[in-house]
Amino acid sequence: MISLSELTQLFVADGWLNALLQGAVVTLQISAGAFVLGLGIGLLVAMIKLKGPRWLVRLANLYTTLYRAVPELLLILLLYYAGTDLLNMAMAAMGRDSVTVNGFIAAVLVLGIVQGAYSAEIIRGAIQAIPVGQLEAARAFGIERWLLVRRVLLPCMLPFAMAGLSNLWLVLVKDSALISIVGYSELLSVGKQAAGSTKHYLVFYLAVAAVYFIITLVSNGAFRVFERRINRWMPQH
Repeated sequence: MISLSELTQLFVADGWLNALLQGAVVTLQISAGAFVLGLGIGLLVAMIKLKGPRWLVRLANLYTTLYRAVPELLLILLLYYAGTDLLNMAMAAMGRDSVTVNGFIAAVLVLGIVQGAYSAEIIRGAIQAIPVGQLEAARAFGIERWLLVRRVLLPCMLPFAMAGLSNLWLVLVKDSALISIVGYSELLSVGKQAAGSTKHYLVFYLAVAAVYFIITLVSNGAFRVFERRINRWMPQH
């Protein structure tokens, strides 16, 4: 068993606690950016599936099917390396030098594109759960399309989507650890570095698990507060 003084030496004196906290901040930044991007993509794809032309609907179905069928790790590798190669090919075609893709931006883009497929289905189901009469009443008042989406569709959809979106956020926080495979440092990769450097594998992996658990508890509390606020306007049975 490791003593308290040894733990203090590892986490405080050696600076690994600060490194883990910095890794947690990076994980949250990547997750938040990808979550927002995924919501934007998901909303667009969901609207296309519900009201788009047939050829766009087919493309949207292909996107959601493909990205939900292929493992996230493989998608991350394909999008990161293939995307970098395509970008540099385009730069070469324009007679410009090759570029190095920023790891943070690449992580947000890759995870956001992957999560967009899942959020599209959550949002589509939530929109279909809205009572038809509410939308018909809005149209009867002559509300134009984008105002209807912003003032009626999205607020009415949120209560039905909250459970799925909260789960999607927690899955995304864990999936952010996969980004370490392309060389970007976040919480889990910092934990691996600490464990490899000190040989205290159990200590640091348990510390990483504890940080993820704390993030989950705080996230659950935040979603519960938000859900209570938006459910105030829902009919009470």
